[in-house]
Amino acid sequence: MFSLLRNAIGAVVWCVLCVSIWSCEDTTVEPNQYGQLVGTVLDSRDNKPVSNAVITTTPATSSFTTDAQGKFELPQLVVGKYALSIKKTDYKTETVNVQVNLGANPEVKVILEKASGTNRRPNAPSNPVPGDQATGQSTSLTLRWRATDPDGKSDSLRSDVVLYESNSTSRLQVASNSKDTAATVSGLRYNTTYFWQVTVRDKSGETVKGDVWSFQTKAQPDNRYLFARSTNGNTDIFSSDDTGANLLRLTTSPFIETAPQLSPNRDRVAYTSNATGQFQIYTMNRDGSDQRQVTLLPVDGYFNMGIGYRWSPDGSQLIYSSYNKLYRINRDGIGLTLLATAPADRHFRECDWTAIGNKIVVQTVGVSVYDSEIYLLNADGSGFTQLIGNLPGRLDSPSFSVDGRRILYTRDLDNFNDGTGRQLNAHIFTQNLDGTGIVDVSAGQGGTTSSGKPVGYNDVVPRYAPDGSKIIFVQVNNVAQSVPDVYTVDLDGRNRVRLFQNATLPDWK
Repeated sequence: MFSLLRNAIGAVVWCVLCVSIWSCEDTTVEPNQYGQLVGTVLDSRDNKPVSNAVITTTPATSSFTTDAQGKFELPQLVVGKYALSIKKTDYKTETVNVQVNLGANPEVKVILEKASGTNRRPNAPSNPVPGDQATGQSTSLTLRWRATDPDGKSDSLRSDVVLYESNSTSRLQVASNSKDTAATVSGLRYNTTYFWQVTVRDKSGETVKGDVWSFQTKAQPDNRYLFARSTNGNTDIFSSDDTGANLLRLTTSPFIETAPQLSPNRDRVAYTSNATGQFQIYTMNRDGSDQRQVTLLPVDGYFNMGIGYRWSPDGSQLIYSSYNKLYRINRDGIGLTLLATAPADRHFRECDWTAIGNKIVVQTVGVSVYDSEIYLLNADGSGFTQLIGNLPGRLDSPSFSVDGRRILYTRDLDNFNDGTGRQLNAHIFTQNLDGTGIVDVSAGQGGTTSSGKPVGYNDVVPRYAPDGSKIIFVQVNNVAQSVPDVYTVDLDGRNRVRLFQNATLPDWK
């Protein structure tokens, strides 16, 4: 028994000795590595420093506070990943994840946003220009308003502006997220009431809508003149008074709009456009709105290109030339009627219609523009009779006088003839329907060219004035690609006056 106890004690002693020996062996411990962080805390509204912001870390270290310049420094951080928590009263808490490396680290920039509970809504927009319920406003104007914020200028404001027309549910977004307090609008309708409203938003997303303001545009000017003008390679329709002060652009498409004519009752403007690939007749209101296509067969043919059409005397119909056919059509595009077929190998071109005797005058041309004749016929297509045969020089643009007793046309007295259709000395002529009483208007009073058209120019596309006392026409240099101008002149060639520059195919009613 004693022997067994002695053996057990010996075994315990032996185990203790072994543990002691093993614990004395060397154990290697890696030393900690340290880095430091520096940073700046800024206000999101104005990028200014935020002082006294508290920075804490996870894993936890000491807490730190930004100085007057919004800067902070976290020294002696064990290398590793940290989450920085930045707090300040009235600001949203921001958390930033960073990696601390050995030695110096890139500067940390923290942006703090104001807490929504402390931000105040902007003030309602005020001081509208034009003033609320203003009248007589232009169809192109700049809307202005005042936008302020109770938090001061540091709270950046943005504005949205909508504009809508009375009796219409469609809205125009005039401005969106704009820093400005002004927005320009154009193309408004005459004699129309418009409503507009401004919504102001601050940087925190707080918004306020202003009152709904209104203004009324001025009455549409009674522009009695129409013409086509080419600018930067594009041709559009314009209207104006005789001074040019009320110039109004009626079309703005990328296609060619040309040959404008005001209806006899002055309610619609007809014109031609190649928007479909070939020239078709369209009509629109006098302010350019409500554009409608009238024809499906093109206004085309030898040297036509959209110029061969005219209103009926009562404004209910139009006549137009399409290759070798002369048609009549209602202004709404229905009731197409064939009036006449041109002589063999010829096409119809320019035309006119008078209420006196209910007659139509029309030009026909062959494959050469210098091969031109003028015919007279009844409005129903009967009585097709040659009025002027093919004369030396180019013959163009027949139209009636106001009383229907005379016709107007142009002819190149230099008898020039080349492949381009160029004229050197085109004059305006008038004569009775029976061929008598020919007057060379362009020659000036008494037939002396010194008092008429200047040398080197052509007088083309003439029409009588509404009262019959004058002629409106285009004067253009005979050099190709010259810029045309619109003039008026007395019936005897006196008082040649320029109305519009860079203008052609005029109409006056």
